Amino acid sequence: QVQLVESGGGLVQAGGSLRLSCAASGSIFSINAMGWYRQAPGKQRELVATITSGGSTNYADSVKGRFTISRDNAKNTVYLQMYSLKPEDTAVYYCNAEIQTFGGFTYNYWGQGTQVTVSS
Repeated sequence: QVQLVESGGGLVQAGGSLRLSCAASGSIFSINAMGWYRQAPGKQRELVATITSGGSTNYADSVKGRFTISRDNAKNTVYLQMYSLKPEDTAVYYCNAEIQTFGGFTYNYWGQGTQVTVSS
């Protein structure tokens, strides 16, 4: 069994900052890419940022220069530091990880989501 548990969401004013964390636990042999996605009401889930096990990152154009993704491989944790938040960043943020279990299988896992609300 593998779990991804997110934390750090909340309500913030426009221009403010938040830091999201996502910790993976369970029968983990290795973790490949990790990432953050978000889904606003009435919209499809979209990629925010991803990071490989080697530290290479990729960002959606809408967050480049404002958000930073990082990971601590020793803690099986991925972070999303968000600066200069805008009302349009309001969404449920989901953690995602490609995990190889001790059973030898690789699956894509999702966290339960954490709400980020940015007020104008």
